[in-house]
Formats: sequence, structure tokens, C-alpha cells
Amino acid sequence: MKIEVYDPPMCCATGVCGPSVDPDLVRFAADIDWLKRQGVEVERYNLSQQPAAFARNPVVKEALAKDGNDCLPLTLADGAVVCKSRYPTREMLAGYAG
Repeated sequence: MKIEVYDPPMCCATGVCGPSVDPDLVRFAADIDWLKRQGVEVERYNLSQQPAAFARNPVVKEALAKDGNDCLPLTLADGAVVCKSRYPTREMLAGYAG
């Protein structure tokens, strides 16, 4: 099982930086760490720092062509879209990972 998260443009890899941090990003970063500790492979890509990762994934390219950046964040589980336009909860992530 592999989970991939395609983040909207952010100032750093997790978005957990700067003077006003979004609490959803803090929660999601903790959930991703938890998922990794469960042995799940997780990759996270930031549009402003890793645009090539978005361009080389046909599923992500299609979502961006259809909905623009409004589809971000986009979460894929084994290459299939499982969550779009918001960050999944820990329970959702656990379900994707089985």
C-alpha cells in the first residue's frame, strides 16, 4: 500500500511553518507520521516545490486539468484518488491503508 498526497502550493514541505499555521495542516502532519509508524509508505508532494511530481502522474494531471488547483490537496491510495479538495482524517487514512 502506498499513499500519495499532492498538496497545494505551500511555503514549505508540510505547510507547518510561518506565523499563522493552519491547524488542519498540523493535524494532518501528525496523522501522516502516525501512518508511517504503522509501516505504510507515504509520499507527499508540494506543488510549489515539486511540480514535476504533479506533471508526471496522469491521475493528478487529469484532476488538475478538470478542476484546477481546487482539487488540491489530492490523496491517492495505490494510484487511485481517494480524497479530493481536503485532507483526509486519520480514520480515513487508516481505512485506505487497510
